[in-house]
Amino acid sequence: MVIVPQVSHWAGLGVVLSLSPFDATIERKDIVPYQSSGGRRNSVQLGVGRSLWAGTPPPAIPERTLDGIPGCLAWIALLVSIVAAVAFPRALLLVAALLGFYTAVRFLLAGIANIRGLRLIKRWEQINWRDRYRQDAPPDALAWDDVHHLVIVPNYKEPVEILQRTLENLAAQHEAQRRMTVVLAMEAAEEGCVEKAEGLVSAYAHCFANLYFTVHPRGLPGEMQCKSANQAWAARWARRKLVDERGYNLDHVLVTTQDADTLWHPHHFYALTYLFAANPERYLRFWQAPIRYHTNIWEINPLLRIVNAYSTALELAYLAAPWWIPMPMSSYSLSLRLLDASGYWDPDVIADEWHMFIKAFFNRQGQVKLERVFLPFSATAVTGSTFWDAIKNRYLQTLRHAWGSKEVGYILAKMLEHPEIQFQDSFRLLFRVAHDILLAGAGWVILTIGSQLPVLLNPSIVPPVGDIAQNPALLVNYPTYVLLSLAGALVVVLGVIFWVQDVIVRPPRTRPQTVQERILALLSFPLLPFLTLVVVALPTLQAQTRLLVGIPLRFKVSKKV
Repeated sequence: MVIVPQVSHWAGLGVVLSLSPFDATIERKDIVPYQSSGGRRNSVQLGVGRSLWAGTPPPAIPERTLDGIPGCLAWIALLVSIVAAVAFPRALLLVAALLGFYTAVRFLLAGIANIRGLRLIKRWEQINWRDRYRQDAPPDALAWDDVHHLVIVPNYKEPVEILQRTLENLAAQHEAQRRMTVVLAMEAAEEGCVEKAEGLVSAYAHCFANLYFTVHPRGLPGEMQCKSANQAWAARWARRKLVDERGYNLDHVLVTTQDADTLWHPHHFYALTYLFAANPERYLRFWQAPIRYHTNIWEINPLLRIVNAYSTALELAYLAAPWWIPMPMSSYSLSLRLLDASGYWDPDVIADEWHMFIKAFFNRQGQVKLERVFLPFSATAVTGSTFWDAIKNRYLQTLRHAWGSKEVGYILAKMLEHPEIQFQDSFRLLFRVAHDILLAGAGWVILTIGSQLPVLLNPSIVPPVGDIAQNPALLVNYPTYVLLSLAGALVVVLGVIFWVQDVIVRPPRTRPQTVQERILALLSFPLLPFLTLVVVALPTLQAQTRLLVGIPLRFKVSKKV
């Protein structure tokens, strides 16, 4: 059977390409280039910044003002820290010490949660989910065989080898041939994307119930070319294809959106079938599994592995800790019912995970929550041909992620728009999002400047090292210094614990460890403050500053192979 593209129209949104053995045949000359209507600024097609959040009414406070809140606070923190270092050095040092102690306690709680999470993963890996369904599915549960998985894979200039690996991983999932539809969401801006998708569908169509591809046009009004716009385009098309044309029940479809390099745990969709079918609140839930940056762990520079270990540990901790509110990250799931009712992903957003959750939360009157799936998936860490190239790529990736600082303002706008939602529910979400964003921006400024500049300008406020070595009892006279030192030591110890926890669960080595690799791995510990400064703090501050002054961000795909 010859598999060729089909052109179909979707609610006036333009043209979309799909590919399936079931589709009608057309000639390739019918495929026309996508063109902008001329109604948007083509010069900033890849930019982010000036939007009204996908057509929603303008907020009571201008979006530009809301976007600038994190950056404004970061710069205020910098100016206040400089002035206080001269005028009130002891007070500033105390504030920095308290913030450092809070950070250390937070790391301690993350370490405890990480241990709990690793135990839960081992427990979940032993569960027979079909038996669990038979034992405790409630009366209003969906029938096991009714659940259908729609997997959307947005991609742009991804190597075909990455997409092949992703499709093979999906094909190995539970009953993929019977209950899984995969949509490869391509971008028209990528030359040759149609030919690439055609080849993949031809090779893997037999592995799934359905395998399609869509092509997201470039230059649509109100859009930028990004993952969020691409997956929204693909999801709307898939809803029409599956529900309207092929008769699938909207309430039985669970949508999973994933990065192109995501490799799911072998039991992920097996467990997800149970979690979706048995949950009476299935249409008000997101599902998230912990991420491990292990796919190419032995190919990245040893100096950067500790940074990925930190990221892996903190992501698991947020899911495993009952005292923290988890948020979606990278690859996650939600019902097609919830996605459709919430208006899909906004087409002008970079931090699509948090934004989609927040949008759904307010759309459903604050009832939306995230459920944990303790079956980790593997992702590919950014890398480069040289160490400095890898640093640059990691910097740009963090810069893109830090664009999620916009979500502080977005939540505030939604709180004003939905006063009927209980304030404590909205505020808890605001605090969860603002906490991490402000701690990475203004908090980092206070902790770093506040712990260093007062000492440089006023050396007498800390005890001389030589005197302390001779008489440790002198530390009683310097409680702020002791608090700051204990906080730093605790963070270092927990950093080592995070690294050990990550090493234990890493995949087998692809090649023997070299002496140079061991030396670089050891050096990564004392270099961690420098590494976090360069690949975490600085790009976060840059993103928040650009949002403050209104400079858009160009979306770039991070190099991972």
